[in-house]
Amino acid sequence: MLVILRENVENLGHIGDVVKVSDGYARNFLLPRNLVVVAEAKNVAAIEHQKKLLEKKRLAQQAVAKEVAQKLEQVTCTISRKVGEHDKLFGSVSASDIAAALKAAGYQVEKRSISLNAPIRTLGLHTVTVKLDAEVSTNLKVQVSKED
Repeated sequence: MLVILRENVENLGHIGDVVKVSDGYARNFLLPRNLVVVAEAKNVAAIEHQKKLLEKKRLAQQAVAKEVAQKLEQVTCTISRKVGEHDKLFGSVSASDIAAALKAAGYQVEKRSISLNAPIRTLGLHTVTVKLDAEVSTNLKVQVSKED
């Protein structure tokens, strides 16, 4: 089935691209989430106009993401956790903990955009990748310290 992307879809394409996908993928995933429209003659003509508008919107979102990325590079997120003997953490620090700490600091970052290979289980300074846009990612410093 030929479809026109209304939003960026990872591993598929960018806004306005005409792509061929399987019927089931389009019917069950893409169409219900309004990520695509069926590539018919009237839709192709309409999407060409909207493609220009969407490109401007995408560039604006990317500019905002770059601005937030520059700010996040300067920030060190501090998280306090209880520790046991030999400075071993009780539990771990996950992406949702980092997102909550950033929200408290005034940054709006979704937990799914924070990429951790594994939860943080040691004290100290750790570097975490934050993917703010399809083409914009940054490194965030996370300081895990003892809770008094």
